[in-house]
Amino acid sequence: MKLLEGKNALVFGVANNRSIAWGITQAFHQHGANVGISYAGEVMEKRARPLGASLGLGFIEPCDVTSDQDIAAVAEKARQHFGQVDVLVHAIAYAGREALSGRFHQTSREDFRMALDISAYSFIGLARAFLPILRPGASLMSMTYYASEKVVPNYNVMAVAKAALENITRYLAGDLGAQGIRVNAISAGPIRTLAAAGVSGFRDLYRHFAEASPLHQEINIEDVGGAAVFLASDLAAKITGEVLFVDGGFNIVAIPDSFLRSGGEGEE
Repeated sequence: MKLLEGKNALVFGVANNRSIAWGITQAFHQHGANVGISYAGEVMEKRARPLGASLGLGFIEPCDVTSDQDIAAVAEKARQHFGQVDVLVHAIAYAGREALSGRFHQTSREDFRMALDISAYSFIGLARAFLPILRPGASLMSMTYYASEKVVPNYNVMAVAKAALENITRYLAGDLGAQGIRVNAISAGPIRTLAAAGVSGFRDLYRHFAEASPLHQEINIEDVGGAAVFLASDLAAKITGEVLFVDGGFNIVAIPDSFLRSGGEGEE
């Protein structure tokens, strides 16, 4: 059964074949959606265009989400290509490498501005630009991470950006609900993506994640793709303003079993 048959979907943030955006693109395609992708800059183009071509996608466009003019131009191209859009995915995040290591209080004003602009505000910009061509019942979604709620070493300013993104998701849901448009976020566990590679100490975090989560399984882009298909489909027609965790249950754990086992028997 193809859950997205007849729907037009646009995914922003395809970087390479390991990116969450690409996992979502593949899942949408497999479920019958007419998919388009967008990427950032010439460096990403070298990877994104061959990926899009491998699925026979007819819409593969660059977009600098720090530019309202660029966003408007892509929205117009989407109108010409799709007519109307049913699904819009924001899978975009960026912070300077120096901002993702060391002490959080050393975050510079410029690093903070850049991270919040690209990783959070751009979701507002995309929603505003695409609103005229969003079909009633359309589904918008963003990608977040549990560091928005709890301290994760070295995630630093990106955690603040994700917290902002989750609030933006809720406010957009409240704003656009009267037009039948749903807005949700997916909070995935650690995945080896290009963006994650920029976080100092990510390999250690990734190595211990499965052991600490209830399901004891790693998370991959296919897992996130499946969740995105659900949120994009009519099965989620009455779900909006939510953060859907795809993390093997990690977010419910206060103290992992492995922590207690390593400590042995305690004394009273």
